[in-house]
Amino acid sequence: MRRTGKKKTFGQQSSKVTQLADTLSQAISMKEFREGDSLPSINQLSAQYGVSRDTVFKAFLDLRERGLIDSTPGKGYYVTSQVTNILLLLDQYTPFKEALYNSFVKHLPINYKVDLLFHQYNERLFNTIIRESIGKYNKYIVMNFDNEKFSTVLNKIHPTRLLLLDFGKFEKEKYSYICQDFDEAFYQALLMLKERLRHYPQLVLLFSKNLKHPQSSKEYFTRFCEEQGFLCEIQEDIDNLTVRKGVAYIAIKQQDVVKVVKQGRLEGLKCGKDFGLLAYNDIPSYEVIDEGITSLSIDWEMMGNEAANFVLNNVPIQKYLPTEVRLRNSL
Repeated sequence: MRRTGKKKTFGQQSSKVTQLADTLSQAISMKEFREGDSLPSINQLSAQYGVSRDTVFKAFLDLRERGLIDSTPGKGYYVTSQVTNILLLLDQYTPFKEALYNSFVKHLPINYKVDLLFHQYNERLFNTIIRESIGKYNKYIVMNFDNEKFSTVLNKIHPTRLLLLDFGKFEKEKYSYICQDFDEAFYQALLMLKERLRHYPQLVLLFSKNLKHPQSSKEYFTRFCEEQGFLCEIQEDIDNLTVRKGVAYIAIKQQDVVKVVKQGRLEGLKCGKDFGLLAYNDIPSYEVIDEGITSLSIDWEMMGNEAANFVLNNVPIQKYLPTEVRLRNSL
């Protein structure tokens, strides 16, 4: 009898049926059981995991519904399909990350199981998630903790199993990645908008001290302003923001976009006429907020598509997605 791991005590976070089904699913994923292989009997699994025969039977029914196993008289339960377990570790929830996730899972077959987790820019949490996931997944799709340095805990993952997303201003040549350029691409996008921006003598980049965005973007913003003759300011104190006439604001966080619109209304100013607004990372609501908010964004659905192709085809990828301008009435 092959064993699916050491003797395990199931906790209370989910039902014993679900936990046993997930344990067997992981064993199938890691090829401890291959297509056509027989699974241990109900009695064997009951004894191994210290659960009732009814629990094992219901776990088998769960796996059958997932399309992973089936049964025939005399043969018992056997594997019909190989499951692929994937860890999708993102930084934090935003509407554009949801677009990435939906695009990603939409392109995967039913026997691909995706665990979506967020590290919330907590380095200790990030390291813990990676360490505890080693050996449990076939592929790891990860937004690194830092844009400037490669997190060393990722060295525990074989390069062929790891895909880095979004951040990437660090040495990563042996890894697959799908990233965005926060520097030169940001500068080039501002150049595309320079005639619109000339309606506003001053540009203000909203960049709070705790903003988890590459610091180098500030350098390229300043470079653009100096070369194109704009007065420029980088404002860190967003809480005390006052929207002024003749200023175009560049907001990276969605909350800051809302803040600028609301403060502009309080001052009796019209967005797109009295002041300008440019948002980073497009979301659907920017099409309708205050007659439309101009944005700079990569195509997050494309990132999800490319990530799914990496998982399905096992082909390395090293790609920077282009930064696009979505022009609306706020400029």
